[in-house]
Amino acid sequence: MNRNKLLLLPALFLTACGGELQNTITLTGPAQGTTYHISYVAGAFANYRTSIDSIFQQIDRSLSTWQPGSLISRINRYEADTVDAHFTAVFTKAMEVAQKTGGLFDPTVAPLVQAYGFGFKHKEKLTPARIDSLRQHIGYQKVSLTGRKLIRQTPGLMLDFNAIAPGYTVDLIAAFLQNKGIANYLIELGGEVRAKGNRQDGSPWTLGIQEPDEDPAAEARLNTRIALDNKALATSGNYKNFYVSEGQKYSHILHPHTGLPARNNLLSATVIAPDCITADAYATACMVLGEKGARQFVQAHPELQLAVYLIYDEAGTTKTWFSPDFPAPGAP
Repeated sequence: MNRNKLLLLPALFLTACGGELQNTITLTGPAQGTTYHISYVAGAFANYRTSIDSIFQQIDRSLSTWQPGSLISRINRYEADTVDAHFTAVFTKAMEVAQKTGGLFDPTVAPLVQAYGFGFKHKEKLTPARIDSLRQHIGYQKVSLTGRKLIRQTPGLMLDFNAIAPGYTVDLIAAFLQNKGIANYLIELGGEVRAKGNRQDGSPWTLGIQEPDEDPAAEARLNTRIALDNKALATSGNYKNFYVSEGQKYSHILHPHTGLPARNNLLSATVIAPDCITADAYATACMVLGEKGARQFVQAHPELQLAVYLIYDEAGTTKTWFSPDFPAPGAP
């Protein structure tokens, strides 16, 4: 799967080695169209790169729309309808979030993603009539699972889990490390993060939230820093993955109800949740909801245990808002 955004910059001030029994092991590399950074405190020989790379490969084989032979690609070509455990887990969560948000988060938006040129196909020349035509194939209510069989109620329906699968991958790696008895780790994949415990020196894992800037050549600047403890975090924004055509900006974050790019004053949304798949999905949903809508949604759904940090534009001035349970932001 392709991840063009890296909206969160982990500030990993890691010790190199801490005694005879414990070290900070750091693994980095490319994965899912982006990069990963994993640090954990463990014995000197507890290098799990091969196993972690295997997890990435499993997810790609199941959920990557960028791999023609993956399960989801074959499903989208109507060559398969029997799913695996990874597909089931992500589909189930996506449907849950779609229902909570009234379809503002919708994994069936794939035909629009492709038509706008944010997928593996070339961008189409879109007209209102063409957008309306594509919208007929979109709607989370039009697809379901019966056991391992995917049931689609309309032809042309396609699925895209790129707004949720990275968070799921982070959770799988966290579960793997915990099964190995590792109690202190930080996992980051393309800006989606999960942390537990502390760094080797006892200090918390510290993350930096990037200042939104549409200039791809601009040097990254931090808006704020936070400490993350036993939680997951994801950031979504409309300022990294976009293009301009005939004077109009087209963002990769699409509004499933209108078929158009989501247009509001919200620049980025950072969501903290108990697990990364939840944080990943609701960060995208917040971008569709907009600043006011995201505030109202979070306040109306305390059962989701979401903490949110919003960066938005107000009359040309960048402002921020964070929910009461968001970790106190610090100086960048």
